[in-house]
Amino acid sequence: MRHALIFAAGLGERMRPLTDRMPKPLLTVRGKPLIAWHLEKLAAIGVHYVVINTSHLADQFPDALGDGSRWGLRIRYAYEGSTPLETGGGMLNALPLLGPEPFIAISGDVWIDADFGALPKEPAGVAHLLMVDNQPHHPDGDFVLDAQGVLHREGTPRLTYSGIGVYRREILDQWPSLAGCDPEQKPPRFKIRPLLNAAIDRGAVTGSHHRGAWTDVGTPERLASLNR
Repeated sequence: MRHALIFAAGLGERMRPLTDRMPKPLLTVRGKPLIAWHLEKLAAIGVHYVVINTSHLADQFPDALGDGSRWGLRIRYAYEGSTPLETGGGMLNALPLLGPEPFIAISGDVWIDADFGALPKEPAGVAHLLMVDNQPHHPDGDFVLDAQGVLHREGTPRLTYSGIGVYRREILDQWPSLAGCDPEQKPPRFKIRPLLNAAIDRGAVTGSHHRGAWTDVGTPERLASLNR
């Protein structure tokens, strides 16, 4: 995989007042911006191009990260406008900057100690999701991972989607009929979850279970805990 997409366009509403003046992915985690942890991991596995979706306080990203050369990367920024386009709309908006091959997509507001090199370069289906143990703030999880590594929406035990996965462009092929938004809206704003649900129902999404550390850095309390 030569390309990656980092979702960094969120408003960070639960993180206020910290995000009133700084986007959440640029907040300091253990001595460096949260997003820098992802950039380092991507560079370590040979990713060359990283697209960063931006909206809230977008001008701070190039100021803080530059063109990516300090990590041996080429960073390109996909501005979504003043209103974020959600995960699905953001992925669709960034697609022209991503190559034809599968790409890693990462939530800019999570921290994880996983080795991205363990992710498959070629998913068996349209996506491969990295799953983690359920957290107190999300006790019911998202999906079931079976012994063959295929994800299901029903059953137990359940795991939580980490916000990190490998996607094929084809995941977006049916967005006008699946996204639940007006396809005439320019640009369209929708979540990736309905598209993932449809792909999971046809057995086209695999997964793996990361048993190490993972934090959804969604609140000032979780950020403080992570830094401790």
